[in-house]
Amino acid sequence: MKKLFYLGIIGFILFEIANVYFIMPMPGSQAMDSISLAYFLNKLRWAFRGLFGLMAVLGMKAAFSGTGWKKWLPAVPLVVPAFVFYQANFEMAADMMFYQPTHKMLATLAENKVDSSRLVLGVEYAGEAKAYPIQFLGYHHQVPDTIGGKPIIVTYCTVCRTGRVFEPLVNGQPETFRLVGMDHFNAMFEDKTTKSWWRQVNGEAVAGPLKGQALPEFPSIQTTLEKWSELYPNTLVMQPDVSFQEEYDSLANYEAGRRKGKLTRRDTASWQDKSWVIGVELDKASKAYDWNDLQKQRIVQDEIGGQPIVLALSQDSNSFVVLQRADIAQQFSLHNDTLKSGDLRFDFIGKSLQPSVPDLKRVRAYQEYWHSWRTFHPLTEQ
Repeated sequence: MKKLFYLGIIGFILFEIANVYFIMPMPGSQAMDSISLAYFLNKLRWAFRGLFGLMAVLGMKAAFSGTGWKKWLPAVPLVVPAFVFYQANFEMAADMMFYQPTHKMLATLAENKVDSSRLVLGVEYAGEAKAYPIQFLGYHHQVPDTIGGKPIIVTYCTVCRTGRVFEPLVNGQPETFRLVGMDHFNAMFEDKTTKSWWRQVNGEAVAGPLKGQALPEFPSIQTTLEKWSELYPNTLVMQPDVSFQEEYDSLANYEAGRRKGKLTRRDTASWQDKSWVIGVELDKASKAYDWNDLQKQRIVQDEIGGQPIVLALSQDSNSFVVLQRADIAQQFSLHNDTLKSGDLRFDFIGKSLQPSVPDLKRVRAYQEYWHSWRTFHPLTEQ
Protein backbone atom coordinates (compact mmCIF):
# COMPACT_ATOMS: atom_id res chain seq x y z
CA MET A 1 0.00 0.00 0.00
CA LYS A 2 2.93 2.31 0.66
CA LYS A 3 4.04 1.77 -2.97
CA LEU A 4 0.55 2.73 -4.09
CA PHE A 5 1.00 6.13 -2.46
CA TYR A 6 4.24 6.82 -4.28
CA LEU A 7 2.95 5.42 -7.58
CA GLY A 8 -0.02 7.78 -7.34
CA ILE A 9 2.30 10.74 -6.70
CA ILE A 10 4.62 9.82 -9.59
CA GLY A 11 1.71 9.10 -11.93
CA PHE A 12 0.13 12.47 -11.15
CA ILE A 13 3.38 14.32 -11.85
CA LEU A 14 4.06 12.48 -15.11
CA PHE A 15 0.50 13.07 -16.30
CA GLU A 16 0.64 16.83 -15.67
CA ILE A 17 3.94 17.04 -17.53
CA ALA A 18 2.58 15.00 -20.47
CA ASN A 19 -0.63 17.04 -20.55
CA VAL A 20 1.32 20.22 -21.29
CA TYR A 21 4.32 18.71 -23.12
CA PHE A 22 2.48 17.72 -26.30
CA ILE A 23 0.80 21.10 -26.83
CA MET A 24 3.62 23.48 -25.94
CA PRO A 25 6.96 24.13 -27.73
CA MET A 26 9.15 21.78 -25.70
CA PRO A 27 12.12 19.75 -27.01
CA GLY A 28 10.81 17.23 -29.54
CA SER A 29 7.13 17.78 -28.77
CA GLN A 30 6.21 19.73 -31.89
CA ALA A 31 7.93 17.32 -34.29
CA MET A 32 5.57 14.47 -33.43
CA ASP A 33 2.11 13.70 -34.79
CA SER A 34 0.73 13.56 -31.27
CA ILE A 35 -2.36 15.73 -31.47
CA SER A 36 -4.75 12.81 -30.92
CA LEU A 37 -2.86 11.73 -27.81
CA ALA A 38 -2.71 15.31 -26.54
CA TYR A 39 -6.45 15.75 -27.01
CA PHE A 40 -7.16 12.41 -25.29
CA LEU A 41 -5.07 13.39 -22.26
CA ASN A 42 -6.67 16.82 -22.08
CA LYS A 43 -10.22 15.53 -22.43
CA LEU A 44 -9.78 12.94 -19.67
CA ARG A 45 -7.52 15.07 -17.47
CA TRP A 46 -9.83 14.98 -14.45
CA ALA A 47 -10.23 11.22 -14.74
CA PHE A 48 -6.44 10.77 -14.71
CA ARG A 49 -6.04 13.21 -11.84
CA GLY A 50 -8.76 11.43 -9.92
CA LEU A 51 -7.18 8.01 -10.51
CA PHE A 52 -3.70 9.02 -9.38
CA GLY A 53 -5.14 11.03 -6.50
CA LEU A 54 -7.14 8.02 -5.35
CA MET A 55 -4.05 5.83 -5.50
CA ALA A 56 -2.19 8.29 -3.28
CA VAL A 57 -5.07 8.50 -0.81
CA LEU A 58 -5.42 4.72 -0.56
CA GLY A 59 -1.73 4.36 0.16
CA MET A 60 -1.47 7.37 2.42
CA LYS A 61 -2.11 5.56 5.71
CA ALA A 62 0.63 3.04 5.05
CA ALA A 63 3.02 5.75 3.86
CA PHE A 64 2.53 7.77 7.05
CA SER A 65 2.78 4.75 9.37
CA GLY A 66 6.32 5.43 10.49
CA THR A 67 7.38 6.73 13.90
CA GLY A 68 8.98 9.96 14.97
CA TRP A 69 10.15 12.33 12.30
CA LYS A 70 10.00 9.56 9.68
CA LYS A 71 6.22 9.57 10.04
CA TRP A 72 6.08 12.96 8.32
CA LEU A 73 8.70 12.28 5.65
CA PRO A 74 6.07 11.26 2.99
CA ALA A 75 4.62 14.77 3.28
CA VAL A 76 7.61 16.08 1.33
CA PRO A 77 6.67 14.40 -1.99
CA LEU A 78 3.20 15.95 -1.76
CA VAL A 79 4.72 19.37 -2.41
CA VAL A 80 6.06 18.27 -5.80
CA PRO A 81 2.74 17.40 -7.53
CA ALA A 82 1.23 20.62 -6.19
CA PHE A 83 4.11 22.60 -7.70
CA VAL A 84 3.93 20.73 -11.03
CA PHE A 85 0.14 21.18 -11.19
CA TYR A 86 0.48 24.94 -10.68
CA GLN A 87 3.24 25.28 -13.26
CA ALA A 88 1.46 23.18 -15.90
CA ASN A 89 -1.97 24.74 -15.52
CA PHE A 90 -1.15 28.36 -14.74
CA GLU A 91 2.43 29.35 -15.54
CA MET A 92 2.70 27.22 -18.71
CA ALA A 93 -0.91 27.19 -19.91
CA ALA A 94 -1.19 29.03 -23.24
CA ASP A 95 -4.25 31.08 -22.30
CA MET A 96 -2.56 32.08 -19.05
CA MET A 97 0.50 33.35 -20.91
CA PHE A 98 -1.24 35.24 -23.73
CA TYR A 99 -4.40 37.23 -23.13
CA GLN A 100 -6.90 38.89 -25.42
CA PRO A 101 -7.11 42.71 -25.24
CA THR A 102 -8.98 44.02 -22.23
CA HIS A 103 -9.44 47.48 -23.73
CA LYS A 104 -9.68 47.03 -27.49
CA MET A 105 -9.75 50.37 -29.28
CA LEU A 106 -9.60 51.24 -32.97
CA ALA A 107 -8.86 54.81 -33.99
CA THR A 108 -9.06 56.89 -37.14
CA LEU A 109 -5.82 57.88 -38.84
CA ALA A 110 -6.14 61.33 -37.31
CA GLU A 111 -6.18 59.78 -33.82
CA ASN A 112 -3.81 56.89 -34.55
CA LYS A 113 -0.70 56.44 -32.37
CA VAL A 114 0.82 53.44 -34.19
CA ASP A 115 3.94 54.14 -36.25
CA SER A 116 3.15 54.10 -39.97
CA SER A 117 6.11 51.80 -40.72
CA ARG A 118 4.58 48.97 -38.66
CA LEU A 119 3.26 45.87 -40.44
CA VAL A 120 -0.48 45.28 -40.20
CA LEU A 121 -3.05 42.74 -41.25
CA GLY A 122 -5.60 44.74 -43.19
CA VAL A 123 -9.20 43.72 -43.82
CA GLU A 124 -11.90 45.48 -45.83
CA TYR A 125 -15.57 44.63 -46.22
CA ALA A 126 -18.76 46.49 -47.09
CA GLY A 127 -17.00 49.85 -47.24
CA GLU A 128 -15.28 49.43 -43.87
CA ALA A 129 -11.52 48.96 -43.49
CA LYS A 130 -9.50 48.02 -40.41
CA ALA A 131 -5.80 47.49 -39.72
CA TYR A 132 -4.37 45.31 -36.95
CA PRO A 133 -0.64 45.79 -36.12
CA ILE A 134 1.28 42.52 -36.08
CA GLN A 135 3.21 43.73 -33.03
CA PHE A 136 -0.03 43.52 -31.02
CA LEU A 137 -1.47 40.44 -32.72
CA GLY A 138 1.76 38.53 -32.09
CA TYR A 139 1.15 38.72 -28.35
CA HIS A 140 -2.63 38.32 -28.25
CA HIS A 141 -2.72 35.55 -30.91
CA GLN A 142 -6.37 36.42 -31.62
CA VAL A 143 -8.45 39.58 -31.59
CA PRO A 144 -12.23 39.15 -31.97
CA ASP A 145 -13.93 42.00 -33.84
CA THR A 146 -16.54 42.83 -36.46
CA ILE A 147 -16.31 44.45 -39.88
CA GLY A 148 -19.20 45.54 -42.06
CA GLY A 149 -21.53 43.80 -39.61
CA LYS A 150 -19.67 40.47 -39.83
CA PRO A 151 -17.88 38.87 -36.87
CA ILE A 152 -14.19 38.09 -37.44
CA ILE A 153 -11.22 36.85 -35.47
CA VAL A 154 -7.87 38.30 -36.49
CA THR A 155 -5.17 35.76 -35.61
CA TYR A 156 -1.39 35.55 -35.65
CA CYS A 157 1.23 32.97 -34.68
CA THR A 158 4.75 34.38 -34.26
CA VAL A 159 6.40 30.93 -34.32
CA CYS A 160 5.00 30.27 -37.81
CA ARG A 161 4.80 33.94 -38.87
CA THR A 162 1.23 33.27 -39.96
CA GLY A 163 -1.48 35.93 -40.03
CA ARG A 164 -5.01 34.74 -40.79
CA VAL A 165 -8.48 36.22 -40.43
CA PHE A 166 -11.51 33.97 -40.00
CA GLU A 167 -15.23 34.21 -39.52
CA PRO A 168 -15.81 32.54 -36.12
CA LEU A 169 -18.75 30.50 -37.37
CA VAL A 170 -19.18 26.85 -36.40
CA ASN A 171 -22.12 25.06 -37.97
CA GLY A 172 -23.45 28.48 -38.95
CA GLN A 173 -23.38 29.81 -35.37
CA PRO A 174 -21.02 32.42 -33.84
CA GLU A 175 -18.38 30.82 -31.63
CA THR A 176 -15.71 31.96 -29.18
CA PHE A 177 -12.23 30.49 -28.87
CA ARG A 178 -9.40 30.30 -26.40
CA LEU A 179 -5.72 29.66 -27.06
CA VAL A 180 -5.01 26.10 -25.93
CA GLY A 181 -1.49 25.38 -27.20
CA MET A 182 0.41 24.49 -30.35
CA ASP A 183 0.49 21.79 -33.02
CA HIS A 184 3.62 21.53 -35.21
CA PHE A 185 4.61 24.97 -33.88
CA ASN A 186 1.30 26.50 -34.93
CA ALA A 187 -1.09 28.15 -32.48
CA MET A 188 -4.16 26.09 -31.69
CA PHE A 189 -7.54 27.29 -30.43
CA GLU A 190 -10.34 25.51 -28.59
CA ASP A 191 -13.96 26.43 -29.23
CA LYS A 192 -16.17 27.03 -26.21
CA THR A 193 -19.10 24.83 -27.26
CA THR A 194 -17.63 21.50 -28.41
CA LYS A 195 -14.05 21.85 -27.08
CA SER A 196 -12.67 20.93 -30.51
CA TRP A 197 -9.13 22.11 -31.34
CA TRP A 198 -8.52 24.32 -34.38
CA ARG A 199 -5.27 25.21 -36.17
CA GLN A 200 -4.54 28.89 -36.62
CA VAL A 201 -2.76 28.41 -39.95
CA ASN A 202 -5.82 27.19 -41.85
CA GLY A 203 -8.78 27.26 -39.45
CA GLU A 204 -9.12 23.48 -39.56
CA ALA A 205 -10.40 21.46 -36.60
CA VAL A 206 -7.75 18.79 -35.97
CA ALA A 207 -9.19 17.13 -32.84
CA GLY A 208 -12.53 16.77 -31.14
CA PRO A 209 -16.15 16.35 -32.31
CA LEU A 210 -15.71 18.79 -35.21
CA LYS A 211 -12.49 17.32 -36.58
CA GLY A 212 -12.28 17.95 -40.33
CA GLN A 213 -14.40 21.10 -40.36
CA ALA A 214 -12.85 24.48 -41.14
CA LEU A 215 -13.62 28.08 -40.28
CA PRO A 216 -14.40 30.34 -43.26
CA GLU A 217 -11.32 32.43 -44.03
CA PHE A 218 -11.82 36.17 -44.41
CA PRO A 219 -9.66 37.97 -47.05
CA SER A 220 -6.76 39.91 -45.54
CA ILE A 221 -3.49 41.42 -46.69
CA GLN A 222 -0.19 42.18 -44.95
CA THR A 223 1.19 45.66 -45.60
CA THR A 224 2.78 48.53 -43.75
CA LEU A 225 0.31 50.80 -42.06
CA GLU A 226 1.48 53.59 -44.37
CA LYS A 227 0.62 51.59 -47.50
CA TRP A 228 -2.71 50.43 -46.06
CA SER A 229 -3.56 54.04 -45.19
CA GLU A 230 -2.86 55.11 -48.77
CA LEU A 231 -5.22 52.44 -50.06
CA TYR A 232 -7.89 52.99 -47.39
CA PRO A 233 -7.65 56.53 -45.98
CA ASN A 234 -10.82 55.99 -43.93
CA THR A 235 -9.39 52.93 -42.18
CA LEU A 236 -9.55 52.32 -38.46
CA VAL A 237 -6.36 51.18 -36.74
CA MET A 238 -6.10 48.97 -33.66
CA GLN A 239 -4.38 50.86 -30.86
CA PRO A 240 -2.13 49.47 -28.11
CA ASP A 241 -3.85 48.22 -24.98
CA VAL A 242 -1.97 49.91 -22.12
CA SER A 243 -2.43 46.75 -20.02
CA PHE A 244 0.03 44.92 -22.28
CA GLN A 245 2.62 47.57 -23.17
CA GLU A 246 5.51 45.51 -21.80
CA GLU A 247 4.46 42.51 -23.91
CA TYR A 248 4.16 44.69 -27.03
CA ASP A 249 7.61 46.17 -26.40
CA SER A 250 9.11 42.67 -26.26
CA LEU A 251 7.88 42.12 -29.85
CA ALA A 252 8.99 45.50 -31.19
CA ASN A 253 11.74 43.95 -33.35
CA TYR A 254 9.84 40.81 -34.39
CA GLU A 255 8.33 41.94 -37.67
CA ALA A 256 11.71 43.18 -38.93
CA GLY A 257 13.23 39.74 -38.25
CA ARG A 258 15.69 40.91 -35.61
CA ARG A 259 14.74 38.63 -32.73
CA LYS A 260 17.37 36.15 -31.55
CA GLY A 261 15.19 33.45 -29.98
CA LYS A 262 15.11 30.02 -31.58
CA LEU A 263 11.36 30.10 -32.24
CA THR A 264 10.96 33.62 -33.65
CA ARG A 265 14.31 34.52 -35.23
CA ARG A 266 14.86 34.93 -38.96
CA ASP A 267 17.26 32.99 -41.19
CA THR A 268 18.43 35.59 -43.69
CA ALA A 269 19.64 32.88 -46.07
CA SER A 270 17.03 31.37 -48.39
CA TRP A 271 15.11 28.12 -47.86
CA GLN A 272 16.19 27.55 -44.27
CA ASP A 273 13.68 26.65 -41.55
CA LYS A 274 13.30 30.25 -40.43
CA SER A 275 13.64 31.84 -43.88
CA TRP A 276 10.77 34.02 -45.02
CA VAL A 277 8.69 32.92 -47.97
CA ILE A 278 5.55 34.12 -49.68
CA GLY A 279 3.15 31.22 -49.68
CA VAL A 280 0.45 31.37 -52.35
CA GLU A 281 -2.75 29.31 -52.53
CA LEU A 282 -4.92 29.16 -55.63
CA ASP A 283 -7.68 26.58 -55.76
CA LYS A 284 -5.95 23.34 -54.67
CA ALA A 285 -2.46 24.35 -55.76
CA SER A 286 0.19 26.03 -53.62
CA LYS A 287 3.64 27.46 -54.19
CA ALA A 288 6.32 29.15 -52.10
CA TYR A 289 8.42 32.09 -53.28
CA ASP A 290 11.69 33.15 -51.68
CA TRP A 291 11.36 36.53 -49.93
CA ASN A 292 14.97 37.42 -50.74
CA ASP A 293 14.33 36.79 -54.42
CA LEU A 294 11.16 38.89 -54.40
CA GLN A 295 13.05 41.79 -52.82
CA LYS A 296 15.56 41.67 -55.67
CA GLN A 297 13.06 41.32 -58.52
CA ARG A 298 10.19 43.39 -57.04
CA ILE A 299 7.76 41.76 -59.45
CA VAL A 300 7.43 38.06 -60.36
CA GLN A 301 5.13 36.68 -63.05
CA ASP A 302 4.37 33.00 -62.81
CA GLU A 303 1.70 30.29 -62.94
CA ILE A 304 0.10 28.18 -60.20
CA GLY A 305 -2.01 25.22 -61.17
CA GLY A 306 -2.03 26.51 -64.75
CA GLN A 307 -3.35 29.92 -63.71
CA PRO A 308 -1.18 33.00 -64.36
CA ILE A 309 -0.37 35.25 -61.40
CA VAL A 310 1.81 38.22 -60.56
CA LEU A 311 3.59 38.92 -57.26
CA ALA A 312 4.45 42.52 -56.51
CA LEU A 313 6.53 44.08 -53.74
CA SER A 314 5.87 47.69 -52.78
CA GLN A 315 8.53 50.37 -52.87
CA ASP A 316 8.47 50.20 -49.06
CA SER A 317 10.03 46.69 -49.43
CA ASN A 318 7.55 45.23 -46.93
CA SER A 319 4.06 45.32 -48.44
CA PHE A 320 3.25 42.65 -51.01
CA VAL A 321 0.33 41.41 -53.06
CA VAL A 322 -0.43 38.50 -55.39
CA LEU A 323 -2.95 38.98 -58.19
CA GLN A 324 -4.35 36.89 -61.02
CA ARG A 325 -3.42 37.83 -64.58
CA ALA A 326 -5.97 37.65 -67.36
CA ASP A 327 -3.83 35.15 -69.28
CA ILE A 328 -0.26 33.99 -69.68
CA ALA A 329 0.44 36.69 -72.26
CA GLN A 330 -0.47 39.55 -69.93
CA GLN A 331 2.69 41.09 -68.47
CA PHE A 332 2.96 43.72 -65.74
CA SER A 333 5.48 46.31 -64.72
CA LEU A 334 5.55 48.19 -61.42
CA HIS A 335 5.99 51.96 -61.27
CA ASN A 336 5.65 53.73 -57.91
CA ASP A 337 3.33 50.93 -56.76
CA THR A 338 1.11 51.27 -59.81
CA LEU A 339 0.77 48.10 -61.88
CA LYS A 340 0.88 48.66 -65.62
CA SER A 341 0.03 46.26 -68.43
CA GLY A 342 -0.01 47.98 -71.82
CA ASP A 343 -2.57 50.77 -71.50
CA LEU A 344 -4.10 49.29 -68.37
CA ARG A 345 -3.44 50.75 -64.93
CA PHE A 346 -4.15 49.27 -61.49
CA ASP A 347 -3.35 50.36 -57.97
CA PHE A 348 -1.13 48.19 -55.78
CA ILE A 349 -3.87 45.76 -54.73
CA GLY A 350 -5.32 45.41 -58.22
CA LYS A 351 -8.10 48.00 -58.26
CA SER A 352 -8.53 49.36 -61.75
CA LEU A 353 -7.72 53.03 -62.27
CA GLN A 354 -9.92 53.05 -65.38
CA PRO A 355 -13.70 52.83 -64.88
CA SER A 356 -14.27 50.58 -67.89
CA VAL A 357 -11.67 47.98 -66.81
CA PRO A 358 -12.48 45.36 -64.13
CA ASP A 359 -10.30 44.94 -61.06
CA LEU A 360 -7.71 42.20 -60.84
CA LYS A 361 -8.60 39.32 -58.54
CA ARG A 362 -6.45 39.08 -55.42
CA VAL A 363 -4.96 35.67 -54.57
CA ARG A 364 -4.44 34.35 -51.05
CA ALA A 365 -0.82 34.98 -50.14
CA TYR A 366 1.02 35.03 -46.84
CA GLN A 367 4.48 35.88 -45.55
CA GLU A 368 5.50 32.84 -43.53
CA TYR A 369 8.43 30.85 -42.21
CA TRP A 370 9.50 28.17 -44.66
CA HIS A 371 9.22 25.39 -42.05
CA SER A 372 5.60 26.35 -41.47
CA TRP A 373 4.57 26.60 -45.10
CA ARG A 374 6.08 23.25 -46.07
CA THR A 375 4.59 21.54 -42.99
CA PHE A 376 1.02 22.62 -43.75
CA HIS A 377 1.43 22.49 -47.54
CA PRO A 378 3.34 19.22 -48.05
CA LEU A 379 2.64 19.25 -51.81
CA THR A 380 3.77 22.82 -52.33
CA GLU A 381 5.94 23.81 -55.26
CA GLN A 382 8.89 26.13 -54.76
